[in-house]
Amino acid sequence: MEEIDVPTFFLCPISLAIMKDPVTVPTGITYDRESIEKWLFAGKNNTCPMTKQVLSSECELTPNHTLRRLIQSWCTLNASYGIERIPTPKPPINKAQITKLLNEAAKSHQMQIKCLKKLRSIAAENETNKRCLESAGAVEFLASFVTNSNAMEESPEGFDNLHESSRPVDEALSILCNLKISELGLKSLVMGRNGTFVDSLTQIMQRGTYESRAYAVLLLKSMLEVAEPMQLISLRQELFVEVIQVLHDHISQQASKSALEVLVNICPWGRNRIKGVEAGAVSILIDLLLDSSLERRASEMILTVLDLLCQCAEGRAELLKHGAGLAIVSKKILRVSQVANERAVRILLSISKFSATNSVLQEMLQIGVVAKLCLVLQVDNSMKTKDKAREVLKLHARAWKNSPCVPENLISLFPA
Repeated sequence: MEEIDVPTFFLCPISLAIMKDPVTVPTGITYDRESIEKWLFAGKNNTCPMTKQVLSSECELTPNHTLRRLIQSWCTLNASYGIERIPTPKPPINKAQITKLLNEAAKSHQMQIKCLKKLRSIAAENETNKRCLESAGAVEFLASFVTNSNAMEESPEGFDNLHESSRPVDEALSILCNLKISELGLKSLVMGRNGTFVDSLTQIMQRGTYESRAYAVLLLKSMLEVAEPMQLISLRQELFVEVIQVLHDHISQQASKSALEVLVNICPWGRNRIKGVEAGAVSILIDLLLDSSLERRASEMILTVLDLLCQCAEGRAELLKHGAGLAIVSKKILRVSQVANERAVRILLSISKFSATNSVLQEMLQIGVVAKLCLVLQVDNSMKTKDKAREVLKLHARAWKNSPCVPENLISLFPA
């Protein structure tokens, strides 16, 4: 097939591919709809890629019908070169259509089920539809299925209209997660319904299907990232229990990652460290670290959560009570990443400062913790990590001074 020159103004400035659905932003630049939507919504950018001018959060993408027809005509004329004609794109949904759909759903349970099916289809089409759904009040409609999930479970009417073995609450949670709700929308979920939405997600994680539990923790992660400190401090103990249970049950990699991110986000606040410890987090996190197939990012997050939990006496006690606690933390040093090194050394520093009994110090010596800390000082590591390792060694110089694992050139670290 002969090469053919494509007119440059047919190409999207972002993807550099022929535009299938050209749209013009307020700055006058035309992009392919899929590319500019990803830039604005999925990438959370607020500027025009070409001009760098700021675009409003409500900026309209105006279809460039003239350019699209030119591209279609050019494709037809060059069909002999293997160029396929781009189809005429389906226009995005508008707010009035969504509002009408939601109003019809209020008539009966059967209409609600049909509405869920239609909303899922609309959201799957493009990013503009997702933004339109949120602005038309679809988030509140979907949230009502979650908060009323008890009643939903008792009424199987209309379930056959959805995917096999799915329930309305599963569908609603799925759509909410896929909508990529704005920060303002997420804050409304946290604060709305007198804060009961978070409690409803907790209940779903407690007794829902694996699918609904996974969606619940994914949505919870996004919500708690934008929550206010007082809302994080007031989280119930039951939420910690259920988030940690998601980790224990290995529902999916994505669910486990989201659960870890939830813990990283909420543990620094108030008594949340103690709540996490009382929910059994330390033991489960150590067991997860023992998995040799654990990915780098997962190891980093687990060590980050353990570091937070070991900042309270209860967390340190639980780590020391676990037979593999000190050993696995030490083992991860110099085997995962610089971030993991820093987190693991911080954990050992917390133990050394506040929980270092004679038996603990002897265990650290016997299982190679002291040797690993000495090695940290000799290899390429951040100065912050080296300083913390040096601080641990200095803290217990008397107990470890005669250890054969300490190199002679480091004896000067220990006071006489």
